Amino acid sequence: MITNIVFDFGGVLLDWNPHYLFDNYFRDPQKCDYFLGNICNSEWNSQMDAGKSVSQGVAERCALFPEWEKEIRIYFCGWYKMMGGEIPGMYSLECELRRRGYGIYGVTNWAAETFATVEDRRVLRILDGYVVSGREKLLKPDRAIYEKLFSRYSLNPADCVFVDDLPANVEGARRAGMEGIVFTTAADLRRSLEEMGVKISL
Repeated sequence: MITNIVFDFGGVLLDWNPHYLFDNYFRDPQKCDYFLGNICNSEWNSQMDAGKSVSQGVAERCALFPEWEKEIRIYFCGWYKMMGGEIPGMYSLECELRRRGYGIYGVTNWAAETFATVEDRRVLRILDGYVVSGREKLLKPDRAIYEKLFSRYSLNPADCVFVDDLPANVEGARRAGMEGIVFTTAADLRRSLEEMGVKISL
């Protein structure tokens, strides 16, 4: 029986997108897409999510692509401009789950240094606990990061369902023993949870 819901953060609880910063900076869609796809791409960003310091990651990238040094440094100097607001409907869903007595937790791939700037958002403060990859030097979908959550908060994976917008991370959670849902919208998530037997509406 599901008693705990575990959320990813970026793309599930909070809206994060590098285009919010760089679309306005470049004012050239092709150049922006090239930069985010080849220079400061998701694979590089994941190095900081895995625990590498921002200063080291930036220095290494600048050495590799010196002609893009200004833009590479802007990536983290202007990082806060990549943040949107809450994903619509998710805070109210969290509140309803809490009122019904469910545990609500989080597992996120997020750099430790930038996570500190969003940690006070209400969609995160309401959680019973969470694991941040950059602090643990572990990454989804590796089994170890989910097991860190289980051990830290004494959770039985069979009692948990994990929600993430990336199918690979959901599959990782399933391999660790949880149920999994690929996130699209709060309304779709509500329906999926109810189909699993999670009682939400009072």
